[in-house]
Amino acid sequence: MTETWTLFEGRTRLRTGALAEVAAAAREAQARAGQAQIFIFDDLTGRAVDLDLSGSADEVATRHGGEPKGRGRPKLGVAAREVTLLPRHWDWLATQPGGASVTLRKLVEQARRDDAGQRRARLDAAYRFGSALAGDLEGFEEAVRALYAGDRQGFEARSAAWPADVASHMRRLAYGDENPL
Repeated sequence: MTETWTLFEGRTRLRTGALAEVAAAAREAQARAGQAQIFIFDDLTGRAVDLDLSGSADEVATRHGGEPKGRGRPKLGVAAREVTLLPRHWDWLATQPGGASVTLRKLVEQARRDDAGQRRARLDAAYRFGSALAGDLEGFEEAVRALYAGDRQGFEARSAAWPADVASHMRRLAYGDENPL
């Protein structure tokens, strides 16, 4: 799945796209609907994100569409973070060509290509999203069980009565169905 975010107003999907586009649409929705419930989700993780929607539409788009800031190699989006490992792990990493950072990046990329890991990450993203917008809907727990069991038909049956945008977005996150607005 490409790096996208999705905007919901209540349980209605308004937009899916790049963060700057979604942030601008969220600002418009907030201005139009007043105190409406606006939710923005990272489609890769299914987590809700809080964005600063203050200022003009151009300021919001610039704020959420600019280059990454901070340490690291910003053109590549590299960010320095702390990693905690046991001494034997550090010893092994020190013997690898390119050093610890290169080796860790290679291991992460290999894990991302692993289909089982990707499947689990998609299911977890769908679960996080679903918990936020569908957790109180009838059949949610059964639908989630069907997702994790690999029972797509069971998920479809248990989510059929949900708001269409919520069910279709959860399906998109879990199965990679491409149907964004």
